Amino acid sequence: MPTSSELAVVATNLGKRYRLGESMRHDAVRDWLADAARLLGRDTRASARSSPSDLWALRGVEFEIERGDVVGVIGRNGAGKSTLLKILTRVTRPTIGSLSGWGRVGSLLELGTGFHPELTGRENVFLSGAVLGMRRAEIVRKFDRIVEFSGIEHMLDTPVKRYSSGMYVRLGFSVAAHLEPDILVLDEVLAVGDAPFQGKCLELVRRLSQEGTTVLLVSHNLGTVASFCRTGLLLEEGKLAAQGSIEDVVRTYVRSLETAAWQTLEERSDRSGEGRVRLTSVKIEAPGRPSGEIVTGESLRFTFALSTRVPGLDCAFGIYDASGNLIADFTSIESSPLDVVFDLQLAPEPHVVVCELDELLLLPGRYRIDVGLYLSGDLQDHVEGAAFFTVGPGAIRGRPVRGEATFGIVQIPHVWKFGDASARRSGTRVS
Repeated sequence: MPTSSELAVVATNLGKRYRLGESMRHDAVRDWLADAARLLGRDTRASARSSPSDLWALRGVEFEIERGDVVGVIGRNGAGKSTLLKILTRVTRPTIGSLSGWGRVGSLLELGTGFHPELTGRENVFLSGAVLGMRRAEIVRKFDRIVEFSGIEHMLDTPVKRYSSGMYVRLGFSVAAHLEPDILVLDEVLAVGDAPFQGKCLELVRRLSQEGTTVLLVSHNLGTVASFCRTGLLLEEGKLAAQGSIEDVVRTYVRSLETAAWQTLEERSDRSGEGRVRLTSVKIEAPGRPSGEIVTGESLRFTFALSTRVPGLDCAFGIYDASGNLIADFTSIESSPLDVVFDLQLAPEPHVVVCELDELLLLPGRYRIDVGLYLSGDLQDHVEGAAFFTVGPGAIRGRPVRGEATFGIVQIPHVWKFGDASARRSGTRVS
């Protein structure tokens, strides 16, 4: 058991309640005073009783995190991950229990934390740094390092309202990371930056961890979490479902996703988006083969049923392996815009979208898909683990593929050449 001096974060009977149908003003000082007055003389158990209009984003959560640990916080949409981080960073307060963090806390919970759109990048470095708790002298001392790391020197004197989302996250992350916090909290923000910048960020966070900074990372990219974090927390419906090594926690999470996939998509509540269009079912099939039989090297069809027909819709989905690594992703907007199909009503069923693969290059194993629906770039529906499928042994262009993958996930068609036959027969070296 670690001693109190070795702990960075401790949660004790942590709970956060929202009251449905009421304005979200429960974090204002006057509301906390009112709550305190109502709860005066009542014990914690009494305060935890629910009414039909209560939604517990977190309830009964308890854990300890050691100093210098790198912790992946995972769970489905609505599990309470962001609420947990907001309590830790004092954006909101718990309804019951406590969440204590020792030392300076740096966070990047959303794009451009503390940014003002009318101010330049230079001005926002000072504004965001002050919001995060840095003194002006400290910001001045670190300013050049912050700007160099962000890589946006050419836009430094441009109002940030003209920045792309990637530029926002570059500058925001750079300010937060150079706070030199004792605890660094990151919530999905690295999903926005490009791959080189994400790698740069992870290297910086890895260095901070080696120097003793405790890191909490929320991400749906299980591959990144598994490779970067040492331990994990799994939240399900506001409760702590698992804690331990990141490998064990990720395996538990993937199993929970597969269990959820047995529900019909209409029953699934663990989804996000505006909801103008919803995914209602997914069918994965290999044409010409019995239902459920899918083999390497043959064609594959994904059929997505939608709640309604909306011009301009983009359907996107990603294929993940059993460890949660993203293997491939597909989006209709880059290949065959769905508004054309819908407007001309070329599809046999107007509420169905089909994606066909001529040749499945996945090696035998178990896979899942996450599906997203977008209108003009705005997320309408996202379902993690919308469907699962198993790939069996087959052949890729005549080359047999047997058993589950030992090294790698995909087999790319290829040809070996060793020089002409006379050279091989004579034993001479072919340059």
